[in-house]
Amino acid sequence: MAKRVSAAAVRTVTAVFALAPPALLYQVGWFTVPVLSTDQLRAWVHQPLTAGFIAMLGYAGAWALWVLLMAAGTDHAHRYLTARLRWQFTPHLPGPLQALAAALLGTTAVTTAAALPAAAHDHTAADTDPPPADTATPIRDAPTQPPPADPLPPRQEATTTSTTASAAPPLPTESARHASLPVLNRTSAHPPPHASGEKVRVVAGDSLWDLAAEHLGDATRWREIYAVNRGHRQANGYALTNPDTIHVGWKLTIPSHQATSAPAPPRPEPPAAGNSGPATPEAETSPSAPPTPQTSPAPQRSTPPTTAPSTSAVTTDATTSAAHPERPHTEPYDETGIVLPLRGWISLGLAAAIAAVAMLLRLQRRRHARLTFTTAASATPHPAPVPPSLAHADAIGRRHLGLTSNDQQPAHPIVPAPIGVDGNGTEVSLFRLPGSGLALHGKGAVPATRAILAAVLTTGAADTASVRPIVVTTASLLAQLLPEARPMVGLDPDGTAYDGERLIVLADTDAAVTHAEEEMTSRRRLLDSFDTTTIADLHARSDHAETPPPYVLLIEPTTRHAGRVQAIAVHRSALDLHPIVLGPHDGLATVEITRDGTTRSDQPHPLSRMSTLSAEDLAAVLAMLTDAQARPEPGVDIDDPAAAGTPSVPIVEPCPVPPESPTALVHLRVLGPVTVTTAAGPVTTGMRSGSYTVLAVLAAQPAGRTLHQLTADLHPDVDPASAVKRVRTDITTARRVLRTASGHEEHMFIVFDPASGRYHLDPQTVTVDLWHMLTAINHATTSDNDDETLAALRRATDLYAGDFAEGHDYPWAVDYATSYRHQILTAYARIAEFLEPDHPDRAVAALERATDLDPVNEELYQRIMRIHGRQQRPDAVRRTLRRLEERLADLVDAEPSQATRRVAERQLLSAASRAGRAS
Repeated sequence: MAKRVSAAAVRTVTAVFALAPPALLYQVGWFTVPVLSTDQLRAWVHQPLTAGFIAMLGYAGAWALWVLLMAAGTDHAHRYLTARLRWQFTPHLPGPLQALAAALLGTTAVTTAAALPAAAHDHTAADTDPPPADTATPIRDAPTQPPPADPLPPRQEATTTSTTASAAPPLPTESARHASLPVLNRTSAHPPPHASGEKVRVVAGDSLWDLAAEHLGDATRWREIYAVNRGHRQANGYALTNPDTIHVGWKLTIPSHQATSAPAPPRPEPPAAGNSGPATPEAETSPSAPPTPQTSPAPQRSTPPTTAPSTSAVTTDATTSAAHPERPHTEPYDETGIVLPLRGWISLGLAAAIAAVAMLLRLQRRRHARLTFTTAASATPHPAPVPPSLAHADAIGRRHLGLTSNDQQPAHPIVPAPIGVDGNGTEVSLFRLPGSGLALHGKGAVPATRAILAAVLTTGAADTASVRPIVVTTASLLAQLLPEARPMVGLDPDGTAYDGERLIVLADTDAAVTHAEEEMTSRRRLLDSFDTTTIADLHARSDHAETPPPYVLLIEPTTRHAGRVQAIAVHRSALDLHPIVLGPHDGLATVEITRDGTTRSDQPHPLSRMSTLSAEDLAAVLAMLTDAQARPEPGVDIDDPAAAGTPSVPIVEPCPVPPESPTALVHLRVLGPVTVTTAAGPVTTGMRSGSYTVLAVLAAQPAGRTLHQLTADLHPDVDPASAVKRVRTDITTARRVLRTASGHEEHMFIVFDPASGRYHLDPQTVTVDLWHMLTAINHATTSDNDDETLAALRRATDLYAGDFAEGHDYPWAVDYATSYRHQILTAYARIAEFLEPDHPDRAVAALERATDLDPVNEELYQRIMRIHGRQQRPDAVRRTLRRLEERLADLVDAEPSQATRRVAERQLLSAASRAGRAS
């Protein structure tokens, strides 16, 4: 009865919405129905296709479309409300409307088919790209990575549901309803799993993930269980339609234990020289299955365009794939966190903290970079400071921090020690949790503890050492958190401390608790001496130099030490002491952590989901921290021949094209802000910001990029399907604007190569300042004439107007900018070597210009001090050393290396000895 009444109501509402406008127009007199006479009807029979009749057909068609639109809108709204309000019926369009819709759609199809030839004739063939091979191709340059395991699917225990007749069957979610629809004309890369006949009974706490892990030995095969049992009605009358919801008592069929695999695709023929070959078709995945990273062996790059700086294709391939691997653009991302490839999920706050450490590490690498002018110019980026498993976290974290490619200062995340999010998706700090401490248990407790350790140690990485948090733990617990049989990366040689006492590793729990008690006593005495009650009040004062940092005690539960731990926990908020127990503990807020980080607690708790890390990712974070932190170090003396080593001989192909190309229609500048200029002047309107970014990527990749590589570069935090649409729009916009600005409608400017599936800039119509700069450097490295070499180096430095793609916040842009900046610093150093014998002041000016581009590179200052020393300018040597000390202070307590100080001392002693001899 409910269905009949509801269907009638839907039809009534549809009729009201559809007929109300014409009725109102008729009432006010704007719409009239003319009365035809007999003579008019006879005339129409003899000549039916009159202007009035065609207009009447148009009016009738418009009203018919209006009726159809109203019917469809009402139906859509009804379906939406049905899903939201759980109504137990499914509406259908009335029969007459269904017939009308079919007739209109058929008419539209016939009309469109007739119009297609004419429309096709109006478009040029060059304006339409062939279907890119990479739209069905895995990212060919991506390294093989395991699929993100934790969130696929989110851990949902079996729903305990009564099987009595009074229980209403649970309705599938909106995504499950759409996933159950049949998919036509799709080929799956994985054949349907073969059912073995074994059935298991679902008990409380089960999930498809757990069943796959227990019975198939691989939790990621949960999709096979879902595929076999999907839609099969169970004893309680319900069926499996949503992988996140299974009922206690269901009997599910388990597929065969041996995993099914797709047949191996045919091996393509070896591509011809300069051609990367046809792309391998990409396997389609079922819409109901969450996305998984796609893997494929890396191909060889195609030969760059002739106007681009010419380097060995094999060398470029190896460098790009090993040093800067592509990330599969299928890692899930939402507004609160990121799924990691190696089984983990981290909040945006922790991603920002990791990105801040990566930024600091990039600055430290720039500080130690050697300026040896023996290698050829290269378009490849510097190796990224983060491992591939954390590359996506670095990308999203940089965007969260608002970092750009030309940032010269370390970043400071806002939230300290971010360990998860609350129910609203807001970051939760360990140091701001309510209560006296935290006890973690459950299947996700260990990964969550790893994330806590990473969050605490990355906090304050860009601050002074006195305010960085301290973690005290035991050797046995740290061994559980790090990869098996791997040395504790970052620990001091004695095995007790990490990075200046930030991670203190003690023998056992008794020693750790004793250390915490001693710290508690020391802090209480400090507060008493200043007549204050909390560490926060002490920090608010400015009449002292005491800054006790946050202190985290990370231990396992023991009955013997429970009372002592509780005594420490009582002083948590006052003394900034934070006990974390890996296991249940009376007196502390106990939270159960599932595999994907979701939390459960008997008491209200702000944490809704905690970050989780794998052992490999935690080890990578510790290694990054070890290399990023400033510490006294020997450095490299520029005058020490043994330290310089033997440079490798590069494999370089000569550049056949002159530095300037007068025939180019478009001049693209990517050194500095990305700009485009034509003969008519700069292009200032019509270009999308994404179009500029596409041009910058293709300028840095003369061999081209596939569509999926472009989406991974430009939109790492966007759904892949939406990202592809954006990139296509950006490419189309760039072509349209460049055609209009140049006045040449026949050119593509961005060319698609069907053989390799790559987009690249057309070297015949586009010239790039980066290519000219690298070509000039290559000419300088191969020339035997000093005058020609100096002229080529000056031409390269003149072209360098700023960092690559200045202002962009993409990690790939940062690593490319680092590479090009280092090459131009090397050029300035070589120029100074040419100028020093006859023009020492001009040599110093060239080196000081280089220090403006990179203010932390120590070798530049060594070279400047050496020239001043040779010219007997001790005051200039001291000023140069002080300038370096000031600029390194921005790198968190960094100081000039011992080698740099030795260079300064030698120049001062030399100047003093010369002055003594002169007197």
